[in-house]
Amino acid sequence: MSDSSWGAPRAAGPAGYWGPTGGGPVQGAAPAGPAYDAPQAQHTRPMPIVPDVPAYGGDQDGRGAARPSGPPFHNEVRPEPAPGGSLSAENQNPEPMPDAPQPAPAPQKKSAGRDLSAAIGVGVGLGVVIVASLFVYKAVFVGVVAVAVVVGLWELTSRLRERKEIKAPLVPLAVGGAAMVVAGYVRGAEGAWVAMALTALAVLVWRMTEPPEGYLKDVTAGVFAAFYVPFLATFVAMMLTADDGPWRVLTFLLLTVVSDTGAYAVGWRFGKTKLAPRISPGKTREGLLGAVAFAMVAGALCMQFLIDDGTWWQGLLLGLAVAASATLGDLGESMIKRDLGIKDMGTLLPGHGGIMDRLDSLLPTAPVVWLLLVVFVGSA
Repeated sequence: MSDSSWGAPRAAGPAGYWGPTGGGPVQGAAPAGPAYDAPQAQHTRPMPIVPDVPAYGGDQDGRGAARPSGPPFHNEVRPEPAPGGSLSAENQNPEPMPDAPQPAPAPQKKSAGRDLSAAIGVGVGLGVVIVASLFVYKAVFVGVVAVAVVVGLWELTSRLRERKEIKAPLVPLAVGGAAMVVAGYVRGAEGAWVAMALTALAVLVWRMTEPPEGYLKDVTAGVFAAFYVPFLATFVAMMLTADDGPWRVLTFLLLTVVSDTGAYAVGWRFGKTKLAPRISPGKTREGLLGAVAFAMVAGALCMQFLIDDGTWWQGLLLGLAVAASATLGDLGESMIKRDLGIKDMGTLLPGHGGIMDRLDSLLPTAPVVWLLLVVFVGSA
């Protein structure tokens, strides 16, 4: 350590050096630092008198003498001792230096929240299967709808059991749901209603084989599931029975998809005002306007070019109705998932979630499209 370091005072040496008490030069004392000849010593600056107090940040040995505790860096500034040989309160507790200003975080880019590449790939694959079955053989498409209904019922009842301990019986729901779709295709609305009634009765009877605790909530959930999934899906099968049935179903699918796409695209880019923050925080009023605009344009084109005897103005009304029903259906599904405390109904479709996460806007839109098409161009 050099002579200029803070520590215990050294003994004075030749002339110009002072003893530990500061009382004057000490004859014959050894020099504190390197040896100097007499001419150099005369020009050497004397060391300052240091009070006999513990060094700042140091401690004391067992005899009460201060042990040297030098600063970790040579440019560190020591506080000056207060009169009387002690450090003042300000020096003992120096005020902390203000933190250096931190750079502002970079703005985060908006994220879609899902794997878009997987979602697009799965969507294209499903579209190919649906269109192929729709225009090749109608019965195959009815089978695709029945399979989707059964899988959707399985997802819904599984989540009810896991999150709410509601045991809606899956077997009568699956059998009755598939039969409901086929009955709607073969016998129309009358067949769908009869199958719905029989499915509800089967749910009541099937649940009787278990203890009565929770019977009411279980059968109530079962009847709700039968209406929500397979019964609403029967309107898609009933659209298919018309002469231009495949084009009606294609119009229904296109308008629903276009409505969802318009809501997503406009809401993601321009959305600021929440539509229903307590139900679905991601939906905005700007997105709803995008859904309406996209669906009305698509509806005018579909009614003009795909539906027999359809006109463009009918397509505008149809698109408006589809945008409203699809949005309400999406919000309804969001209510169910919020009540269950889940984000998706399943994981079967990468980038989409489960089957029910794709049917949420399709199911309530099916009866709306079926009814308006019957009013506009008839059921033949």
